[in-house]
Amino acid sequence: MPTARREFLKNAGLGVLGASLLTQGFPVHAAESNTINIALVGCGGRGGGAIFDAMNPANGPTKLVATADVFEDRVVGLTKSLNDNLGDRAGVPPERTFRGFDAYKKAMDCLNPGDVVLLATPPVFRPMHVEYAVSKGLHIFMEKPFATDSPSTRRLQAAVKAAEAKNLKVGCGLMWRHCAARQEAIKRIHDGVIGDIMHLRGFRMDNAVGPRTRRPEETEVAFQLRNFHYFDWAGGNVMVDYIIHNIDVACWAKNAWPVKALGFGGRSIPNLGGQAFDSWYAEFEFADGTHLASHCEQRDNTYNTYTDFAYGTKGSAVLMDSLGQAKTRLYKAQAMTPDNLIWSFPGSEPNPYQVEHTVLFDAIRNDKPFNEGYRACEANFASLLARAAINSGKVVTWDEVVKSDLKLVDVDTLAFDSEPPVKPNADGSYPYAIPGKTVAF
Repeated sequence: MPTARREFLKNAGLGVLGASLLTQGFPVHAAESNTINIALVGCGGRGGGAIFDAMNPANGPTKLVATADVFEDRVVGLTKSLNDNLGDRAGVPPERTFRGFDAYKKAMDCLNPGDVVLLATPPVFRPMHVEYAVSKGLHIFMEKPFATDSPSTRRLQAAVKAAEAKNLKVGCGLMWRHCAARQEAIKRIHDGVIGDIMHLRGFRMDNAVGPRTRRPEETEVAFQLRNFHYFDWAGGNVMVDYIIHNIDVACWAKNAWPVKALGFGGRSIPNLGGQAFDSWYAEFEFADGTHLASHCEQRDNTYNTYTDFAYGTKGSAVLMDSLGQAKTRLYKAQAMTPDNLIWSFPGSEPNPYQVEHTVLFDAIRNDKPFNEGYRACEANFASLLARAAINSGKVVTWDEVVKSDLKLVDVDTLAFDSEPPVKPNADGSYPYAIPGKTVAF
């Protein structure tokens, strides 16, 4: 998410150019014969951030050779920006700038086996795109989230397994797994420094947001794709798109995935738009009875925080202090006060958005086993579990979600003139989940 990247760099005291200097501790391959070609599929904000991280000099010589997006204005605009800013490492000509629903194939067809494709479209397309990348023998970086329903998540699992069978490397956009501060804190948690984990909490509480204004020329499908955050079929919803990070880190600290969840959500903002709620709460339960409470809100003039905490039998931990810097800390008691502090991450934190690409390219260049796709699918199921619990108003189990056959869209036949997966009401509003009535899994 580019806003998060900018926030990280700002709080770390680095400008945009400073990101390219984060090379210490990583192998730098200078030989031009080692150049890896890259295609970018998805030219929105996440694609723009990911391509600059992928093409950092820390990753060795790379060249952007093709770009693709469903929307013409996005692929044209971002390609021009990349050509202007990356010099001879880009230079994507018009004939390798593709738009439309089959653009992903055309961009990947410009690569050779062993090259890299960056997948940063709305997540509804991710499993289909990964399948094609594997068929072409390409290494993959895929942004989160990864799928919008259970059948497509299982489809992605199969593609990830096929990638491993072909020795293809797969990186995923759960960048906090590559955050040095979190790694050090969670290592100590796993070593028992704060005892057995008994409770976890995660928060993402922001100001209100909403869909962009409809363009006069847009079909209903085009409008919903441009505003994918607000339509479950296209973006998954907030729990799947944003809170997947908090859920993933908590489950990493616990070293387990939940077995069930109960949730609540609603909307208090008039004319919010799309299918979105403006508040969400999910409480997960693990096999040993431990709970994870996940809080999310998008409303103005309310409490804002982006934090994660863990509580053990012998102490507690800050897993994230803010979006800009994790500043992980361990305490010898439940009260997180200076006199109880027993450890804090020393020094500055390397940018995890950059590190996730650097480790992927290192694995490619040195042929190391590397496949983050399995974990990405598990994190996606955990997020779908939260959505199912919130939208249904029921206690939902992990097995029920993993085995669910609820399919939100047939992405393989989707086009701008398709029947929209979600139809607006007569007044232009959209149907949203009603707990107790909505079939959510």
